[in-house]
Amino acid sequence: MAVYSYDVVVLGSGPAGEGAAMNASKAGRKVAVIDDRPLVGGNCTHLGTIPSKALRHSVRQIMQFNTNPIFRQIGEPRWFSFPDVLKDAERVIAKQVASRTSYYARNRIDTFFGTASFADEQTIEVVCLNGVVEKLMAKQIVIATGSRPYRPADIDFSHPRVYDSDTILRLSHTPRRLIIYGAGVIGSEYASIFSGLGVLVDLIDNRDQLLSFLDDEISDALSYHLRNNNVLIRHNEEYESIEGLENGVILHLKSGKKIKADALLWCNGRTGNTDRLGLQNIGVKVNSRGQIDVDEHYRTSASNVYAAGDVIGWPALASAAYDQGRSAAGSIVDNDSWRHVDDVPTGIYTIPEISSLGKTERELTQAKIPYEVGKAFFKGMARAQIAVEPVGMLKILFHRETLAILGVHCFGYQASEIVHIGQAIMNQKGEANTLKYFVNTTFNYPTMAEAYRVAAFDGLNRLF
Repeated sequence: MAVYSYDVVVLGSGPAGEGAAMNASKAGRKVAVIDDRPLVGGNCTHLGTIPSKALRHSVRQIMQFNTNPIFRQIGEPRWFSFPDVLKDAERVIAKQVASRTSYYARNRIDTFFGTASFADEQTIEVVCLNGVVEKLMAKQIVIATGSRPYRPADIDFSHPRVYDSDTILRLSHTPRRLIIYGAGVIGSEYASIFSGLGVLVDLIDNRDQLLSFLDDEISDALSYHLRNNNVLIRHNEEYESIEGLENGVILHLKSGKKIKADALLWCNGRTGNTDRLGLQNIGVKVNSRGQIDVDEHYRTSASNVYAAGDVIGWPALASAAYDQGRSAAGSIVDNDSWRHVDDVPTGIYTIPEISSLGKTERELTQAKIPYEVGKAFFKGMARAQIAVEPVGMLKILFHRETLAILGVHCFGYQASEIVHIGQAIMNQKGEANTLKYFVNTTFNYPTMAEAYRVAAFDGLNRLF
């Protein structure tokens, strides 16, 4: 058994692991990263964010081709299969792996591929993919092993018609009808993807509102556009059992309903990848979903062990995970790069996409904060008209008296890009973070960013 010595060992090469490893390395520490697959990038690159967003982009292009009259000059509407669009995602994954592999090489970070577990607080044993066992000694360790779909014991995921959000990427055909159980972010995104391919989708939601953490108006808009694209949303439903058939699947609901489809996609929760880490050897406990508790510096109950990313729970976003990993390493190397990551915009890549930051109307009303609303509808924006993207709006919530920006909510074309302008302004001080900034700033024309000026004037016109 070979023994190696490092300052910092990072378990996992997804966004959190990469952020931690790069920050520690640039601070002069000797760093190693361990991942249980033979390629870097973590679930984000191979199974989650990158493939699903690449799929969504391809489907959105197909929808544009099939609905925009200008394309009829070069051909009639075409049907594309799920494996067709998956090929483009595979191209992006390969490029991401190549880029990230070069990052580790340039920063002299050693990579090990295999299953890692704690022998004690400063010792990691790695069973490499070739069967060789390595031992890594480290002063500090960062757990960034991510998460995987939660799988209830009473569901047979080995059945060829039952998938989760990882295994759906191995789907070799395009179902005519698909049940998606779980209407969270992942379920809603895949509902958009499959319905965009012409699949009839039953989206099962165990709550009474789609993505209830969103502003109500945005949630309602998403529901409308999913339904408009033949997604049947069933609220307040829970499964009783899932029956696999030779040519499909039947979902039995507690309400007595039975739904038959060609396949079922399970999107109801995730669990932290902690079960094989040997955390009992260092006294670190996990909750029922395999997640680790950390303090504001991302330190676990073991003083030299940190954790970041999906493995610690909320917000379980790739963007936040990278910053959490970087901050965890910042706590280790003490180079002023630590911050508690809480300024996290929501980005949901449905069709159309959604992004938001700050308070919702419901929250402001419950808190009795006197707010007003400014809106810009994309159907009136020149850039949206040029792009043939009329669906959507930008909504700014601001204080009636101080004009401070309290929330930014965007639905439609480039929403995940547009929200960052509002994020930047909300983080300023004094008048710089008020509605006046958008009124007194000249925006390029035509742009989607100009929606902020339109929404600001709309909001000011509501004051008296």
